[in-house]
Amino acid sequence: MTLTTTLHVNFDGQAAAALAFYAEVFGGTVTAVPYGDTAEVPEQREQIVWGEMVAPSGVHVMAYDIQRSLAYDRGTNPFYLALRGHDADEVRSAWEGLSQDAEILAPFGPSAFSPLYGKLVDRFGVVWIIDEIASWNG
Repeated sequence: MTLTTTLHVNFDGQAAAALAFYAEVFGGTVTAVPYGDTAEVPEQREQIVWGEMVAPSGVHVMAYDIQRSLAYDRGTNPFYLALRGHDADEVRSAWEGLSQDAEILAPFGPSAFSPLYGKLVDRFGVVWIIDEIASWNG
């Protein structure tokens, strides 16, 4: 597998319900990591810091509950473009290319849910989540 793009939808407390709904609609499976499993945002411990629904048909949706420190307006910050891959060098190369003249929102490196992860706003205003796919997350 090479790099893929996936819609990453942002919620304010509804990520788990949305992923469950998409799994029901598309016959997929959900993997989700609550904030409580990380050191991030303890007041959101039951909400989702990383989640995805993958269906046998190929439908793939990622979702999370946006941190309280970030602005959330259902129509203003509804999604990110997620770029994912199994090859660390390929993922790193994509990060290096997209990060030119970008605003870095989360530095590129290991996270609680990925061997390599970063988030940036590219020079055109597109928010990208870039990560290496861990063996347990699709």
